[in-house]
Amino acid sequence: MSQVIEKNSSIVAHITMKLSDGSAADSTKVNNKPAKINLGNNTISPAFEAEIIGLSVGDTKEFTLAAKDAFGETNPDNLHYVEKSRFNEDAPAEVGNIITFTQPGGVELPGMVKEISGDSVTVDFNHPLAGQEVTFVLEIVEIN
Repeated sequence: MSQVIEKNSSIVAHITMKLSDGSAADSTKVNNKPAKINLGNNTISPAFEAEIIGLSVGDTKEFTLAAKDAFGETNPDNLHYVEKSRFNEDAPAEVGNIITFTQPGGVELPGMVKEISGDSVTVDFNHPLAGQEVTFVLEIVEIN
């Protein structure tokens, strides 16, 4: 009998994520580096876990999750206003740019420039896929 994914499994899987318009948002197949996922430790949503419980190595499954179960809803508290003077030519304040900011303690946090108004730059620190329904295609490579 082949091993199946259980509640506290650790798996390795190729993951492709697609947006509601069908466009690919990201895929581990691009660099041929499958992702490691640990179930049962709250790093992925219960809805995601429920979709993959019972799958075996070699199985492929496609499923769609609402924003709250994928990368969460957009959190307005993750919008921050930054002085335009904090940007430079290596990290210009241009709408759409993703800039990495170093937080106290050396933690790096990427944010996307959403709006520029005078000397104030609005930076969104939500996950880029927050607030969006996401379709996942998983191909199970390994189960531990």
